[in-house]
Amino acid sequence: MQTLLFILSIFSFFPKSDKPTVKILSSGFIYEEAPFPQCHASTLVETDNGILASWFGGTHERHQDVSIYTSRLTNGSWSTPEMVADGVESPTLRYPTWNPVLYKKDDGETVLYYKIGPNPRDWWGVYKTSSDEGKIWSEEIKIPDNLLGPIKNKPVRLADGTILYPSSFETQKKWTLHVESSDQNLENWKKTEIENGDFNAIQPTVFFHPDGKLQMLCRTQEGKIGVTWSEDQGKSWTPIVASNLVNNNSGIDGVTLSNGYHLLVLNPIKKGRNKLSLFGSSDGVNWEELVKLEDEKKGEFSYPAIIQAKDGTVHISYTYNRVKVKTVSVKI
Repeated sequence: MQTLLFILSIFSFFPKSDKPTVKILSSGFIYEEAPFPQCHASTLVETDNGILASWFGGTHERHQDVSIYTSRLTNGSWSTPEMVADGVESPTLRYPTWNPVLYKKDDGETVLYYKIGPNPRDWWGVYKTSSDEGKIWSEEIKIPDNLLGPIKNKPVRLADGTILYPSSFETQKKWTLHVESSDQNLENWKKTEIENGDFNAIQPTVFFHPDGKLQMLCRTQEGKIGVTWSEDQGKSWTPIVASNLVNNNSGIDGVTLSNGYHLLVLNPIKKGRNKLSLFGSSDGVNWEELVKLEDEKKGEFSYPAIIQAKDGTVHISYTYNRVKVKTVSVKI
């Protein structure tokens, strides 16, 4: 997937009139029992040894005991959840952890980004690395000051090897979208501001388009998913405008497939998180619902993550009523 930008131009694209067929290959939970009562904010990455998932779990979101857990999908089964990071600062001080994000670098090293802090207004970004596909992790490394790394959704690799981080910042008065970047050694970090206008926008997700064009969709407080574009590989972005997609002020995630088709997982309702669907688009502008992942009168199905594996399988994970992480694998 890291070479996606190079191969987009040689793949055919779905005509706008074609709605692809979605075949569900598997659906289930990563675990049935866990050493924590609640969980949220899952993330996925493909490794040489299977699909690696991560999420935060604890008494409840914001509680000091909330820590980062991982599990691996191998031969159709998920491993027992393992705690790999926490917010312990000293014997007498501990903060909750937040929103893990997994990424695999060009050299094969796996990176686990996450946040530590009392709340999203006062948290800071850190990461750990693993050279053995997530079995053993390094000590925690702090991201440079005034930067946070990826807030919820996965980074992407640009044509020159730059890692682009979809990011955002929250204050009491305003949510603002921006991007950050680093090289493959996780050095030379930079921040690029985006004109947010009247939007309170966070948690963007990145899509690839022909001729090196990039697109981000994002969560907003204004009832619509926001959109911004870049024609210079993320060096500058258009002001955020509203898409035609409803947003319930909850997280989304998307991916551009190897054939150039775009997928987006979202709650396509104005309020609540009781419906979660997979949408598709050939141009990133006109979206249609492909399949309902969840559709209940009540409940929470939220904060999705989505990736495409090398074999073409699409893997989706999401919060299931705050007590489990559910995964769905599909072929498109």
